[in-house]
Amino acid sequence: MKQIFLLIFVLFFVSCSNSEPKKLKIAVNSWIGYTPLFYAQEKGYLEKININLVPTVSLGESADIFGVAKVDMLTATQHELHALEKNFNSIEAIILIDRSNGGDMILSNRIIEQLQKSKKISTYLEIDSINSEMIRAFTKNNKINEEVITYINKDQSQIQELAYTDSEDTIIVTYTPYNNTLESKGYFEVASTKDINNIIVIDSICTTKEFRIANKQTLKQLKAIIDRSIKEINSNPREAHRLTQKYLNDITFEEYKDSMKTIKWINNPTPELLLKLENINYLKESLI
Repeated sequence: MKQIFLLIFVLFFVSCSNSEPKKLKIAVNSWIGYTPLFYAQEKGYLEKININLVPTVSLGESADIFGVAKVDMLTATQHELHALEKNFNSIEAIILIDRSNGGDMILSNRIIEQLQKSKKISTYLEIDSINSEMIRAFTKNNKINEEVITYINKDQSQIQELAYTDSEDTIIVTYTPYNNTLESKGYFEVASTKDINNIIVIDSICTTKEFRIANKQTLKQLKAIIDRSIKEINSNPREAHRLTQKYLNDITFEEYKDSMKTIKWINNPTPELLLKLENINYLKESLI
């Protein structure tokens, strides 16, 4: 009898010791600024700290699956972060990644002067994302009547499937790498975060304060991995492109290099940038 109890105890101990901790998940959409995460996934760096990426088709989808607890963290701009605050009082940005410097853009089949005179503009965008702030800033800057705009909500994978048309005035709010396909069809850039000076677009990893505190050590490791990945991406862009192009709409190496010019890494933010971020409610004390 004692032997049976001993066997049961050993089996229980072994089964407990072999049980793996829960794998942490980050929702992430296709965006050139998230390349460090894609790179770290392919290099096996994330696996070593038990983190896995969950690819999404849009910023909105990332927010949606975070909202129903299918992931522990998400990549987001300040727009999605503030939208989630309605349901998650403690949500915060914990790791800064990049700032858009031309990577978010307005495409059209008309020049700005034509858009200013238009009676109707079909506008394609992700409504529940930073896209909506982009279009408001663009129309305000260029004195385009918002009343003539018809908003059409689609995710970026759907938007890039749009055929070129010359029969109606069209605006597309998009971001790299999706712009490459649209521009190849004939749409052209009329504005971007590089020249719309009344908007700042920040990309970061976000989660709840409770999760940050409970997983402090793992998140410090994640920050170190992102820093390492950015250094390796900068030092060997061709290898970085090879590893990450499947996450970036299979862009060519030339497109990849051009896209990298449209962002600025902010994983080590300056005091000046941190001061700017306070104006959009990014808390310095929550950043890792």
